[in-house]
Amino acid sequence: MNKINRVAIVGGTHGNEFTGAFLIKKFTQFPQLIQNYGFEVLTLLANPQAFAAARRYIDKDLNRCFLNKDLQDHTLSTYEDIQAKNISSILSEDSKTKADVIVDLHSTTANMGLSVILGNQHPFLLQLSAYLSAINPLVKVCYTIPEAGSDFLRSLCELGFVVEVGPVAQGVLNADLFQNTEELIFQILDYLERCNRGEILQVKNTLTLYKLLASIDYPRNERGEIQAMIHPQLQFRDYQPLHPGDPIFLTLDGKAIAYEGESTVYPIFINEAAYYEKGVAMCFTEKQELTI
Repeated sequence: MNKINRVAIVGGTHGNEFTGAFLIKKFTQFPQLIQNYGFEVLTLLANPQAFAAARRYIDKDLNRCFLNKDLQDHTLSTYEDIQAKNISSILSEDSKTKADVIVDLHSTTANMGLSVILGNQHPFLLQLSAYLSAINPLVKVCYTIPEAGSDFLRSLCELGFVVEVGPVAQGVLNADLFQNTEELIFQILDYLERCNRGEILQVKNTLTLYKLLASIDYPRNERGEIQAMIHPQLQFRDYQPLHPGDPIFLTLDGKAIAYEGESTVYPIFINEAAYYEKGVAMCFTEKQELTI
């Protein structure tokens, strides 16, 4: 593992996710908090116009603008497309200020607690995740999709990952989650610092990993209108087992719709407000135990 020279902490990729955005504002106001490391810590407010407007985005979702072909396409001229190119010019591999690690801070209306979301299974990220989940009982670790060809900001760096915290409403600060996220950032930075010194910090050799299987939409009619909501027995039960036959949706006229899969799954991002426009009611994961 090469020495880490620069770590980027990014907040406000979605402008109405205030936890990360206000942490960036705090670190900008009090830079001494992140200057005591042997590497540079770069802070970045990713979507300042959306943050100022307390909106998720201005023209399009910034966190879907980082496909390499889109970054090279100068005919794409929305505010977020331009902002993605600017961010890429700062953080990507061919930049003089390239980041060795990217921590992209997000918040969610779902009951995700403190979630570390990986886009690849790089051994260093798995070791970091195992360490964080061992010292911090609030941490859960998810693995989504292989990062090649990803349109997420974190994909600008092989050691990029997301910290997702919730539940917190859009455009709202929650002091507990703010403090928990800040503490997690310092745990990450301390780990990276000690790795640079050659210290071995692994405290357990297993990692509980929730691997994404599929995204599930709400039941809809032929006009695409939602016909059911998350069942009350499932609401806020992110990371909890969902068994075949368990209720998953409740129709507008009060009828339960059961989960019809053949195996137990572990839903996450249950009833995330921002995912209504994306046609996602929740994501199914399978629970794995990895040996690190």
